[in-house]
Amino acid sequence: MEGKVAVLGDADFVMPFSALGVDTFAVEQDRAQIVEAAGKIVEGEYALLVMAEDVAEAADEVLAPTESRPAPSVVVVPFTQESKGFASEALGKVLKLATGIDILKSN
Repeated sequence: MEGKVAVLGDADFVMPFSALGVDTFAVEQDRAQIVEAAGKIVEGEYALLVMAEDVAEAADEVLAPTESRPAPSVVVVPFTQESKGFASEALGKVLKLATGIDILKSN
C-alpha cells in the first residue's frame, strides 16, 4: 500500500521527520489544537500516522472511528517524558485486531 505519512506531536517530536519530507503537524498541549490536527490527518487520507504519546489521548476521539479501517495505520511513540501507557495500549489494540488475541494481557 502506498500513501502519505503524517507525524503528530510537539515541535521537538516532529522536527526530525520534517527533514525527511514527511508531512508534520506540530501542536502544543492544547486539546482543541490536537483534535483539529488529527481531523486534518484523517481528512488527508494518510496511510501512516506516527504520533507522540503525549498527544495520543486527545487525538483518540478523532482517530477511534478509523481503528477498523486499514488506513491510517497509527503508531504511538513514547517521547521525552515518562510513558503513560497509551502507546502500549494502542499497540495491544492493533495486535488484537490483527491476531484476534490479546497477547499483551497480563494474567
